[in-house]
Amino acid sequence: MNLFSRSATGAALATALAVTGVPAMAAPAAEAPVVLTLSTQAAGPTISRHLFGQFAEHLGTGIYGGVWVGPDSPIPNVRGIRKDVVAALKALRVPNVRWPGGCFADKYHWRDGIGPRGRRPVTLNPDWGGVEESNAFGSHEFLDFAQQIGADAYLSINVGSGTVAEAGGWLEYLTSPNGSTLARERVRNGARAPFKVAMLGIGNETWGCGGSMKPEEYAAELKKYATFVLNHHPAQQQAPNKMLRIASGPNQGDERFTDVVMSHWKDHIYSWGMEGLSLHSYTGIEKWPPSHPSQAFGVDEYAAVLRNTLDMDGYVRRHAAVMDRYDPERKVGLYVDEWGAWYAPLPGSNPAFLQQQNSQRDALIAALNLNIFMRHAERVRGANVAQMVNVLQAMILTSDRGIVLTPTYHAFRLYIPFQDAERLPLAFEAGDVVLGDVRLPRLDAVAARGRDGQVWVALVNLDPAQSLAVELAAEGGAVGAQGEVLAAPRFDGVNSFEQPQQVVPRPVAVRAEAGRVRLTLPPASLSVVALRR
Repeated sequence: MNLFSRSATGAALATALAVTGVPAMAAPAAEAPVVLTLSTQAAGPTISRHLFGQFAEHLGTGIYGGVWVGPDSPIPNVRGIRKDVVAALKALRVPNVRWPGGCFADKYHWRDGIGPRGRRPVTLNPDWGGVEESNAFGSHEFLDFAQQIGADAYLSINVGSGTVAEAGGWLEYLTSPNGSTLARERVRNGARAPFKVAMLGIGNETWGCGGSMKPEEYAAELKKYATFVLNHHPAQQQAPNKMLRIASGPNQGDERFTDVVMSHWKDHIYSWGMEGLSLHSYTGIEKWPPSHPSQAFGVDEYAAVLRNTLDMDGYVRRHAAVMDRYDPERKVGLYVDEWGAWYAPLPGSNPAFLQQQNSQRDALIAALNLNIFMRHAERVRGANVAQMVNVLQAMILTSDRGIVLTPTYHAFRLYIPFQDAERLPLAFEAGDVVLGDVRLPRLDAVAARGRDGQVWVALVNLDPAQSLAVELAAEGGAVGAQGEVLAAPRFDGVNSFEQPQQVVPRPVAVRAEAGRVRLTLPPASLSVVALRR
């Protein structure tokens, strides 16, 4: 019996791994390679760099301790912002950061976070543990942080408990170059030049924590905010630099919400506008509260979570189909501005802080989601993983000792060449792997041509125990390839402060024969290769 058979049950496979002690990445490949046929001549849609966006909410230690330590901290910082976190995120070429939330955004009043920090009010954060909010990290600090990492600012405004006038004043304060009272106040607070705000989120989850609104109620609010909350920056008055307005959209499968908002947009397209509609969908919350462990899990948990991740494709397809009925020219983009894995809190942590570990499984979750978004690049124009530091599916974990780069961070780093690349057609038979009562595709892959003309292919082997041989057949042939693979001794492998390099990308072994590129994908791995043609 082959202990690593594709038809093995989850329990049997877990036992086999434990008994044999065979590291997952050392298992033999199946005999017949999977052939992927790549068309390099067909023109595909542009994969917006904003698909690789980040999300930072005032939640747990996502901001305080994660990004902000204050200018007097012994932790190296620039104006209170951690140098190590900035360097790591700058290396990812983060396109945008969404802030200040999340549920926090619809209780946030921007005036609490400006002026001398010692005079700012201390408020409460009722959504996330009722802890005190110092407001030390406010508008100026966030925009300083975004500039330090080279990212666009995606500002989420308060619709749930705020007013149109309050939001309009915030944008005038931040972006106006003239001598208005609000612009002069910004100058007194240390920012002579106006800030740029590239994206504006008009409310957050208005069907839930952002106001418990029916879609008709939200659509009425949306029209007012989209009309009166204006960006005054002189460099952002015309396309392509004009600020994008992103409407609060549906929760996962609520297609009626999308239908109502899009119908209102269609009826009032000439009097107000929006450039995007958000969609929120998390892996691991098919039952509430989230109960999947984020560490030391078995094959059954691995399979269930990846199966849930793949549901994202159906959500995107169904909401895009609704949008197509009202917007066949695809003027409005779909922005999946909250996605990621949501597990049970780490034992001993504050459950309201949403602190969890990040494993090789999460790197695959990231890769699968990014691949789905890229396959729908005609409609999906942006996405933001939740969240950037220390919360949920984090890129970075921090402590007073320094930082740890998670497997998810390394997955995002491997996908940098896909930012603003042109998607290319890629045909293959994925096959499947059966783990207990869960059936998964064995292979997931996408291809694109970078802005420099280089052709890139990302390949995910979902099989947790068996390697997979693949052949890349490109039009015109290929003389070689080079790239990196992200794999771990086991699919639950993590990076920690004690072992920060357990899961890191390594050079992938590639060979070229007869115009085809051949490589072997380790179990539960992500490989990204550049073809030489």
